[in-house]
Amino acid sequence: MNLSELQRFLANLPKTETHLHIEGALPWELLQEKDPGRFSSTPHFRTSDFRYDSFEQFESILIEHAMCWFDSVESYYEAAKVMFAKHLDQNVKYVETSFHAGMIEFLKLPGEEILNAILDAVPDGLEVRVFLGISRNAYTPYLGPLIEKAITEWDKLSGIDLHGLESLPLESWVIPFWAKAKASGKILKAHAGEFGPASNIKEAVEKLKVQRIQHGTRAVEDESVMELLIEKDVTLDMCPISNYKLKVIDKWEDHPIKNFVNRGIRCTVSTDDPLSFNNSLIDEYCTLYEKLSFSFSDIADLIANGFRVSDIDGKKKEYYLAQIAQQVAQVNLVDG
Repeated sequence: MNLSELQRFLANLPKTETHLHIEGALPWELLQEKDPGRFSSTPHFRTSDFRYDSFEQFESILIEHAMCWFDSVESYYEAAKVMFAKHLDQNVKYVETSFHAGMIEFLKLPGEEILNAILDAVPDGLEVRVFLGISRNAYTPYLGPLIEKAITEWDKLSGIDLHGLESLPLESWVIPFWAKAKASGKILKAHAGEFGPASNIKEAVEKLKVQRIQHGTRAVEDESVMELLIEKDVTLDMCPISNYKLKVIDKWEDHPIKNFVNRGIRCTVSTDDPLSFNNSLIDEYCTLYEKLSFSFSDIADLIANGFRVSDIDGKKKEYYLAQIAQQVAQVNLVDG
């Protein structure tokens, strides 16, 4: 089996995206349409061989470009509409995306209106769950009361996701806030173990009670953390191209996703911030095939994991998993 056959195989599989920042997924063509003089050519950071020198460089470039677009509730709707159309083109059936709570304060926009605008952009054939991305130091006098209201009164908000620099400690409000969100029926996520140590993953699982870790790459550095992930049935929503571009790993063979899979740790694969990395879901899976020797069956199981942890109707979940199994069986039959 070769790369072109993998691409055809992937095209036939229903897929999910479970780790996606909407500000970081701003479609480049929207910037080109808004200011063709400034954004007509491909910038250096979107070329295939570019790697960021630091998280700060990445964040600075992302914010610079995202803020050229996001300035209103309508801008979120327009970006989400194009973004979700790209998902449909890749046969994606389910998406979990977050918008950054800090934008509520910076732009002085009603957060629930942003949430509703994103959901209004969802096309037929796609299910979307929206999360509020909350930085470790987000509880300002302005934003604190608003995010408290979000977890108790925004019925369409699916969950919350801890964002921000991992070097910052958990402030005193974080643990009770995550507990309150859980009591309100929200799905709990946390970015951990990307630039921070494996102990951050342990902290998120044990203190915040999350079942979904965004990245979790550095769990490989601590055997006890990997055992904890298995024991607590925690899923790692991983973004391999992001990890490479941000130098979370030095070289591709250092990426731990295959180690995690072999250990029985559930992983999914997503794009993280395609504005910054110029990547697609198809690119992610093809990279796993080319760089880490994932088989078609291995890739299909990663894709199936996205549905296994999805917040969708049980019968629909079974339907998509059956579709994946059928495609794998057909490939095995041909290969055999």
